[in-house]
Amino acid sequence: MPARPKRSAAILSGVAVRGLVAILFFAAVAVAAWGEDVSSAPGSAKNAAKPKNSYLYVVRYDRWSVEDERDWRSFIQAIGASDCNTLDSCLRGPANPFRASDPPDYRFTADCADLPYVLRFYFAWKRSLPFSYVADIAPRTGGGDIRYTRNGNVVAERRDVSSGTATGMAIIDQIRDKVNSGTYRMHPDLDAPPPDFYSPKIDAKSIVPGTAIYDPAGHLALVFKVDPDGRIHFFDAHTDFTLTQMVYDLRFARSRPAHGAGFKNWRPQTLVGAVRQKDGTLKGGHIVLAANRQIADFSDEQYYGNGTRPNDDGWESGVFALNRESLDYYDYVRAKLAGGQIQFDPVKEIGDMARSLCSDLHYRAAAVDVALEAGMAKRPEPDRLPSNIYGTSGDWETFSTPSRDARLKTAFKSLRDTAQRFVDMYGTGDTKHLKYTGRDLPGDLLAAYGKAIRYCSVSYTNSAGGRIALSFEQARKRLFAMSFDPYHCAELRWGAAGPEAATCPDGPTKRTWYAAEQNLRNQIGRTYEARMDFTLDQLKTPGPGKGVPTAPDTDIAGYLQKARAAGR
Repeated sequence: MPARPKRSAAILSGVAVRGLVAILFFAAVAVAAWGEDVSSAPGSAKNAAKPKNSYLYVVRYDRWSVEDERDWRSFIQAIGASDCNTLDSCLRGPANPFRASDPPDYRFTADCADLPYVLRFYFAWKRSLPFSYVADIAPRTGGGDIRYTRNGNVVAERRDVSSGTATGMAIIDQIRDKVNSGTYRMHPDLDAPPPDFYSPKIDAKSIVPGTAIYDPAGHLALVFKVDPDGRIHFFDAHTDFTLTQMVYDLRFARSRPAHGAGFKNWRPQTLVGAVRQKDGTLKGGHIVLAANRQIADFSDEQYYGNGTRPNDDGWESGVFALNRESLDYYDYVRAKLAGGQIQFDPVKEIGDMARSLCSDLHYRAAAVDVALEAGMAKRPEPDRLPSNIYGTSGDWETFSTPSRDARLKTAFKSLRDTAQRFVDMYGTGDTKHLKYTGRDLPGDLLAAYGKAIRYCSVSYTNSAGGRIALSFEQARKRLFAMSFDPYHCAELRWGAAGPEAATCPDGPTKRTWYAAEQNLRNQIGRTYEARMDFTLDQLKTPGPGKGVPTAPDTDIAGYLQKARAAGR
């Protein structure tokens, strides 16, 4: 790459601010002071008096430097570690060193697919860096919903964001209008024309704050922290624009390479052919993205393993080996990020997983409340389900919760299965991977679980206006009775039965729909390619796309009690 152009006196002040920002990322007190010194709070008269063109996006640098990428990581890490729960509150809060420079009357919003793009462009805007993005996509083959294409997508159009022609807010709105989860659904080997992301090595230097994670079921997240033991923390956004923080696990599924699932880093961009103006800005030119072969940490191992590469149809046969040991993919990721060793502290892990699930229940409560406040439960049930309950458009997409519920159920099942795995490892004397010195692992896991959920409860307002509280275990027991259907009453949305369900005003038709949807509630795998626009009569008969008859076991306490009684 050519060297960064020499900076003229006209842009020295910008360089100074840039350097100051870099320093401030690593000094929280200084960040807060800087925000106060530059301007008053975002709603102040000083900030409100700014002319609109002061929010213009301008480019002063032809590429992102090593320092820019470092500060981008710090920016994302600070947001993830804060207690903000919407993008707007994140960018208005003390974690954002640029907050005083934003217009007070603009609301920053993003769903899961928009989030990585909005934050990346926001950072480029504030640091005067070049930015280009995929503005349109097309299926590689066939057709159907662009978000769930079987063979993935290709870039149909790119858009370089021009310097000095629009405000940052207008560009954010344009990006949000063009990006969807299908934008990420691309084969890792495709780079002509190049997508915005590339597949990085599974390595602690590559999976870092700012790395995106794509679930082929149509969900996106951003890594904000990696623990020394290899656990990956991320935050994500939802259709109601709330943000949540979780830990990476099998809720982010692997899939065919053509789907592009997994970790993604931003592809390096270089602005070429631009002309530097008297004010130091760069005008014109076009942006060139690096090819896979030009990226030092490009790797497709997350799709094919680190042994002999299988063909795309046989991708599941790929092997993940480390230190002469074959590992499960998720264990491999964790071991690589932990420096090559994988070791579990079972008591701590079970407690952490349970606490995370408590947060998940509250996030579900917020989503259900949004649907109830919108009056969805008062509307009549449509004659058919959507073409696919997990991926559609309109009110169902906005207010239903089948995908969110499936991820929640998967997490509960994973908690129970992880406890069994630890007990099995303990039974075989696996001290290499298990960090435990006690004598009663089932009992200690049971105690850790009980401690983690002791004060966890979730509540909802029933149709009569009463407040109903559920303990963690009560919520778990009725997990597969909780309706994802936005047309159902609050009681059915929370799986109520008996006297608790008596306040539900739903008539026979809605009650019959609720009963007919049970097999769909039992299913934790999301089948985006299945046709599901069933009528009520069609849904009553089992068949493809209609779910499964039996829900999986999520009873961790029951399992641990039996294991303890058996002396395991």
